[in-house]
Amino acid sequence: MKFRAERDSLVEALGAAGRAVASRLAMPVLAGLLVSVTNNDLVITGTDGDLSIKVELEVIGVENGSAVIPAKLANDIARSLEPGAVTIEASDESVSISAARSNFSLRTFPVIEFPQVQITSERQLSIPSAALADALRQVVRASSNDDARPLLTGVLLTTHNGALRLVATDSYRLALRDLDGSAAALGEEDILVPSRALTELQRAITGDEDEVVGVTATASEITFSVGNVSISTRLISGTYPDYRQLIPESYPNRLHLGKETLVGALRRVRLLVKDNTTPVRLSMRQGGVDLKVVSQEVGEGAESVDGDFTGEDLVIAFNPSYLIDGIEAVKGDEVIIETSDGTRPATIRAGEADGYRYLLMPVRVS
Repeated sequence: MKFRAERDSLVEALGAAGRAVASRLAMPVLAGLLVSVTNNDLVITGTDGDLSIKVELEVIGVENGSAVIPAKLANDIARSLEPGAVTIEASDESVSISAARSNFSLRTFPVIEFPQVQITSERQLSIPSAALADALRQVVRASSNDDARPLLTGVLLTTHNGALRLVATDSYRLALRDLDGSAAALGEEDILVPSRALTELQRAITGDEDEVVGVTATASEITFSVGNVSISTRLISGTYPDYRQLIPESYPNRLHLGKETLVGALRRVRLLVKDNTTPVRLSMRQGGVDLKVVSQEVGEGAESVDGDFTGEDLVIAFNPSYLIDGIEAVKGDEVIIETSDGTRPATIRAGEADGYRYLLMPVRVS
């Protein structure tokens, strides 16, 4: 195998595929990337057994073939080289990476030991990438990082009134977004996608106006294709919690504020928060809201934000980081916080209906 490629394109491709490489290795070969050249087509594949990322690149092919090269080291070397052409040549047990006066020789892994990665290019559904990127930005943040609760580490893809709906929760907060116009071509069954794969999909989306994301799903896997990148992952099995019962029909209290003004005030009072157990209290009243953080060890901070409030005055407290997360995800300049009382979930949404809602459980305070 031998080919030449531009350094910047090669670094980008190695980095993208390398993000699927396992941090905990079930097999040594999973620390490598499968690099295959056919004529002028280069395909780089990384996998950890559950998540696989394939990147295609046009190069100057000299000799067809395949090799499994050390993922991190190869990427670090390519990144360190001077701009220009990079030549990669592999034999049975080693690969050389050279550019200008630099030359590196690395041991390779046996190609035969690399897992078979089947990534389909057939599309069942195409989604405009800009809309999907927005939805992922709003929803993925609410998924859990706790592997002890695998169902909550995923994002639910379901349907609602003919639209594709994305849902994520870590049991403290819940985010959902409806994508109008995305028909349920994936079938009647709900799909639970690991949030790690969707984070990688966010990275792959460039935001070009005409770009689309192709989606293909089977009973056990889902594949996303965007540009020259394909991301395939095993689905999470199990029944997702019934999130619908958490969404109130209506709220008696409604606070309408400027988004950036509120986020700025929250960030300032959060400076006194030293751990995740210190909440921010919101005293909602006619004319706006008073924010307050009280830290036994540090002191207290308070700030008032003007806004429109309808309903009964009330005090409700939240984890400040979770609250800021939900508000930052809102599109537009205005945010609405709807509440029932100080003990039931509040909903955060945009000033204009856009299919996004963020439910946040309050923190009990004395």
